[in-house]
Amino acid sequence: MKHFSIDFTELRIPLFTDTTDQELEAYFSDCKVPILQDGAFVVWDSLSILEYLSEQYLDAKGWPEAVKARALARSISAEMHSSFPNVRNELPMNCRKSFHDIKLSPEATREVARIKALWRKCRTEYGGQGEWLFGQYSIADAMYAPIALRFAGYGIALMGFERTYVETVLAHPNIVQWMAAGKAEKEIIAADEIGT
Repeated sequence: MKHFSIDFTELRIPLFTDTTDQELEAYFSDCKVPILQDGAFVVWDSLSILEYLSEQYLDAKGWPEAVKARALARSISAEMHSSFPNVRNELPMNCRKSFHDIKLSPEATREVARIKALWRKCRTEYGGQGEWLFGQYSIADAMYAPIALRFAGYGIALMGFERTYVETVLAHPNIVQWMAAGKAEKEIIAADEIGT
């Protein structure tokens, strides 16, 4: 929403507190986040929110314009949405710290390799007109930003397209602002404090 200058107000609800579920009950998301409330309408789930925003506010320009690029962008976004459980579990999101010498399971190592291969494919086939996965910023980039942040924060070895892509994500002003806000949060999720 920030990237495309869609005006919004953010409501921050701390997770894993005694009141989290109660605060989220009104949104019919089964107490999951993120949630988008547009007037009286509520949509939850990251990919559904991004699709809705693209259709409602961007004249469907959240996806690449070319048919095959758009199909690939949808495929990798759906894969991000439904896959990589070992990466999520072994590299939990933590913007406050940098981690080194992380030993990944064979399953997580395979998932990391798959993500890198996806990024290389997108950049090789469709990234010629800009610095994002499909050249111009798209829903696919929004879906993979958390993975890029994880790869940087956990010191995952990167080369070529994948390194350049992570650097692009990290340098984006909205990501810089988002990470600063995350670092300013006071709550600690103990499960995400690896090595402590």
